[in-house]
Amino acid sequence: MSATLVVKDLSAGHGDRTLFSGLDLVVAPGDVIGVVGANGAGKSTLLRLLAGLDSPETGMVRRTPVSATVGYLPQESERRPGETVRDFLDRRTGVAAAQAALDAATEALGAEAPGADDAYADAFDRWLALGGADLAERAETVADDLGLSIDLDAPMTGLSGGQAARAALASLLLSRYDVVLLDEPTNDLDLAGLDRLERFVTGLRTGTVLVSHDREFLARTVTAVVELDYAQQQINTYGGGYAAYLEEREVARRHAREAFDEYADTRAALVERGRAQRAWMEKGVKNARRKAPDNDKVGRKFRSEATEKQASKARQTERLIERLDVVEEPRKEWELRMTIATAPRAGAVVATLRGAVVRRGDFTLGPVDLQLDWADRAVLTGANGSGKSTLLGVLLGKISPDEGSAALGPGVVVGEIDQARGLFAGETTVVDVFGAAVPEQNPGEIRTLLAKFGLKAAHVHRAAGSLSPGERTRAGLALLQARGVNLLVLDEPTNHLDLPAIEQLESALATYPGTLLLVTHDRRMLETVETNRRFHADAGKVTEL
Repeated sequence: MSATLVVKDLSAGHGDRTLFSGLDLVVAPGDVIGVVGANGAGKSTLLRLLAGLDSPETGMVRRTPVSATVGYLPQESERRPGETVRDFLDRRTGVAAAQAALDAATEALGAEAPGADDAYADAFDRWLALGGADLAERAETVADDLGLSIDLDAPMTGLSGGQAARAALASLLLSRYDVVLLDEPTNDLDLAGLDRLERFVTGLRTGTVLVSHDREFLARTVTAVVELDYAQQQINTYGGGYAAYLEEREVARRHAREAFDEYADTRAALVERGRAQRAWMEKGVKNARRKAPDNDKVGRKFRSEATEKQASKARQTERLIERLDVVEEPRKEWELRMTIATAPRAGAVVATLRGAVVRRGDFTLGPVDLQLDWADRAVLTGANGSGKSTLLGVLLGKISPDEGSAALGPGVVVGEIDQARGLFAGETTVVDVFGAAVPEQNPGEIRTLLAKFGLKAAHVHRAAGSLSPGERTRAGLALLQARGVNLLVLDEPTNHLDLPAIEQLESALATYPGTLLLVTHDRRMLETVETNRRFHADAGKVTEL
């Protein structure tokens, strides 16, 4: 079905905070619209409004035709207890809900309820349109194509992170919505998955709205960009792709600054002129009173006229100031200024694996022989499920090898951001998590540090697990700044981070003098961060390239 999404004067807020207002947007078939903005600007909120899951404060979202289906795939794949992979795919593609509606309509038809014929026809058409008739067969094919070599009747909760990412991608590839809404679809995908996702998005004939901080993915897919500029409380729409958006945004920001500077300079000059004119006027009045003899009518008249002229000029200057078109100063965006604290240097050998083997069910990692030396800057790549996270676990001593040995060198202080952001996943408050990790810092110092990472008073006493994915990542980065480390291990650090924060992280890594082990599928980061060693994992085997 050819469907269009029309948005008029949409506004949304969080508590007493306005996220955006007055948003107008048309999503037509074939459009791929990227939504960008800092974390907390309202990107996910916008997608939920477009999906009809939340209600706007003002404005409306209209589907044309009204029967059009809108599919929303959120940032994090919810793994429900007892739900199988097949059930997950049914739910995410909308087929499960359509099947339930069809079953209810069938029951009503059997009971000869009024209007049952039309209700059944509508439910059946919806079920067919979403691909319910052949979903089971297509699911098997897509799962095999993605390398998701598991029984689709296995529980979702038993999947590894890589398998869950492939299941989420499979649900997207199987979907047949009329409008598709994607929130951070690239998170946790390997390079092959990213390539498949890009081909899927660019091949869609439906309208698509996506939120992503993957710069390469945006550059390859979007046809237009909507920027939610929270700092300026503006919504900016740019035609063309992501590269055009970056250029146009830079020009617009430069022009806005130039316009304000010109206004400020002009106003300052007029204010100074008016001040001088009033000073001359006041000086003329004082001189006239002091110097004018009582019988010097001509002199008194001359000085009075001169003073009046100065007063007239001052009034003219004031009117010029009033007539100036006010140009508001562009507000400075909150900007993450990140450094990575460094512990004293460790020994020459930082970490070693000697014939290390780890067995997890049918999967075997190794044997692996690997040594990281001081100041090595290494990157680890590989497909999802190839053993990267297991390798990190055994290297850092979290997993004991079934064979061989693993050891950290003397004086090694590890700083880690794991893929699951596990340190910030529980019920403990954010400030207490920090207090346990850096007991030498008092709560006031912790709050100050978190504020620098965009985590304000409303965040620090919340359960760490209640933070958004981007907030949990920023909390992890803040911890790296709070405690000195000399072995830095980052597993997909750009997941859920906004673009300014990613650029700051890259800048911080450029000046970090310790040992670095980076796992990422962010293609721009792989190009930007300087490394001297590269490892690749493939089906449990690790080789140095």
